[in-house]
Amino acid sequence: MIPPRLSQNALAVLQARYLKRDEGRRIVETPQQMFSRVAQNIAAADALYENKRVAAIAKESGLPYPDLVAADAKTRRLLQKDTTVKHTAGRFYEMMAQLDFLPNSPTLFNAGRRLQQLAACFVLPVYDNMHSIFETLHHTAIIHQSGGGTGFSFSNLRPHGDVVQSTSGVASGPVSFMKIYDAATEQIKQGGKRRGANMGILRCDHPDIEEFITCKERVGSIVNFNISVAATSRFMRAVKANKTYLLINPRTKKTVRRESARRIFKLAAKLAWQTADPGIIFLDRINRHNPTPHIGRIESTNPCGEQPLLPYEPCNLGSINVSNMVADGKINWEKLRRTVHDAVHFLDNTIDMNKYPLEEITRMARANRKIGLGVMGFAQMLIQLGVPYTSEKAIRIAEEIMRFIDGEARKASAHLAKTRGVFPNFKKSIYDTGRKEDRVRNATRTTIAPTGTISIIADCSSGIEPLFAVAFEHRVLDGKTLYSVDKHFIDIAKRGGFYSKKLMEEIAKRGRLDGITEIPDDIKELFVTAQNVDPEQHIKIQAAFQKHTDNAVSKTINLPKSATPSDVEKIYMLAYDLGCKGITVYREGSHPAEVLTKGKQAKRHGTVCVTC
Repeated sequence: MIPPRLSQNALAVLQARYLKRDEGRRIVETPQQMFSRVAQNIAAADALYENKRVAAIAKESGLPYPDLVAADAKTRRLLQKDTTVKHTAGRFYEMMAQLDFLPNSPTLFNAGRRLQQLAACFVLPVYDNMHSIFETLHHTAIIHQSGGGTGFSFSNLRPHGDVVQSTSGVASGPVSFMKIYDAATEQIKQGGKRRGANMGILRCDHPDIEEFITCKERVGSIVNFNISVAATSRFMRAVKANKTYLLINPRTKKTVRRESARRIFKLAAKLAWQTADPGIIFLDRINRHNPTPHIGRIESTNPCGEQPLLPYEPCNLGSINVSNMVADGKINWEKLRRTVHDAVHFLDNTIDMNKYPLEEITRMARANRKIGLGVMGFAQMLIQLGVPYTSEKAIRIAEEIMRFIDGEARKASAHLAKTRGVFPNFKKSIYDTGRKEDRVRNATRTTIAPTGTISIIADCSSGIEPLFAVAFEHRVLDGKTLYSVDKHFIDIAKRGGFYSKKLMEEIAKRGRLDGITEIPDDIKELFVTAQNVDPEQHIKIQAAFQKHTDNAVSKTINLPKSATPSDVEKIYMLAYDLGCKGITVYREGSHPAEVLTKGKQAKRHGTVCVTC
């Protein structure tokens, strides 16, 4: 078994958050043992389809998966001897240990352990009655304790001031209940690892939309939520035409008033400029790509916006480190193909091995079998190819790489469908065409997540973002700070003969290469950082990936401090015009919660990912 080659930063993160501890909080697991634990646990699902004796035991126990944690000695021996499981576990271990692919954090935390909750993303319904509101809050607490993040649409709740017939009182509105959810989240630490995160969404035509847009204006308000306006196509057309649109009471379905679409749009842009919230999701576009419209309409996403889900639906995410898919300055397409097929196999297995926190979630997960395979290390892939992130070629590579991953993921899912069957809600889905090639195992297969923490483990750039800085500090759990210099820059500096300790110290102070005369201009262009990428290029990269992604794309559009609200308006509209499913902006200095620091100044880079 090849031991994983991990950076010092990766080891620090694993020790702080991931490795198993005993009752005295002492670490009792090595990184190699962690990857082995996860690989063996996830591979065990193969026995359900290949080993009749194991399948019979699972069926007899009433469980749809072989519960390795609670299994008796006989079952464990059967699994240990199963040659298919052993072979699959070897492949899974290899791609994780070599940092070619990593699953979302809950899988690394919990696979092969008592909790066995493996999913990152959940969407829960919030209906217009007290029982539903507080039942969902209870379910949220359970999910956060298990390591997952939650998304909600509050669009079904009656507006502030509306009648409450049962008490002859008046309703307090969606934002008031968001504050209750936020306060509860503050008290719940996810699985002992980190605090929970939520996505709050409100439709643009809800009467309380203005209160929602401004709900985070006061510093310290609703801090455990990202928020997004659910913009309909009708709303966006009204914005372009400078027309009014209808605000509708969700309880009565009656029009409350007309509102200027452009005024609401401008207000959202102004608050995003000021506070980094709200983002926008393009709700009708998301539902046009809903693979199971007969089951329901999508109303919300996970906390970072990349995973639209039906009520009670979860999703297991995983990301391929595409910086590891480059050899001798070229993309190794064959290695990428193999990794995609193994990753789809891995993620499909997690659905069988997962102990979901609620029975409703279990039913939805196994009915649609959604997975979300994405990428990380894209910026470093471009660097190895000698392609600046700011170039037209970078956009073409983005589309080319995701087209390939999406196509191979569909082939892998179709192959699993032949041996394991299509997902149970296949009939009447968008794949129910009568063509053999459309028979797939998973209702969705691809998602671009932000990979906030797993990219540190993989020692690569996060998601599809440009480099945050050539050198930076990253604050992690318990106040620890990790210092990082891009490994590719060090290699190029040494080959180019301009490496020195003094130069590294200077870069660490600045974070960027601007103004350092001893660095050649072409190297500065290659190592461009997020703040120096034009917002339009950010969006074009996101749109290129979105073209070939089933779900959505987590991408932050970084803006300089000098940007204006009008700049944000243009960005929102361009994202809509280019086919994105959602958009998030971050203007430098506009948010008090900073995740990354470069030089001596604190910066926030993207939406905070708590589970990816």
